Amino acid sequence: MGRGRAGRGRRRLLDPANRRELRDLPEPALPAGFSFATAEQVSPEAAAQAHRDAWHPSSFTDQGMRGVRETWPYRPGLHVLVRAPGGTLAATTIMWLDEANRTAEFEPVGTHQGYRRLGLARSLLRHGMRRAAAAGATEMLVACAGAPAHNAARALYYDAGFREFTRELPHVKPGAARRAG
Repeated sequence: MGRGRAGRGRRRLLDPANRRELRDLPEPALPAGFSFATAEQVSPEAAAQAHRDAWHPSSFTDQGMRGVRETWPYRPGLHVLVRAPGGTLAATTIMWLDEANRTAEFEPVGTHQGYRRLGLARSLLRHGMRRAAAAGATEMLVACAGAPAHNAARALYYDAGFREFTRELPHVKPGAARRAG
């Protein structure tokens, strides 16, 4: 939400932005032996490994995850993961809550390559939307990177109730304070 860079008042074409209202939320259903966790329950190193496993090959570092955790408005309770029976973190997403607008955004959403096609991402989204609603959000956002080239991601988001609402968002860069002298 507003983490991109662009010139003052300039518009740029983006990956499709999708949204859904946070009502009538279906129950998440994980396969037997899988469980949900939050970043409050895992180390930054484990969370970084979950990211690397989901987007292999990835150069994301443990220090990078520590930086994410220090970024406003990060909340460890809105960083949710799925733990596999052996303890591997099999899916991960971070939700960024905008309290003023009562919206939350999934960014990023990923599943370990060895655990795909099990419904983990769908359950993760459903669980995440419930947590976002409990935190005060009434609407959820997610971008579909590279769509329409990534049909699986788009299908996942549409299955979770999201619908495209725009491909063009204004990005406004605040003016720098004038220096005296």
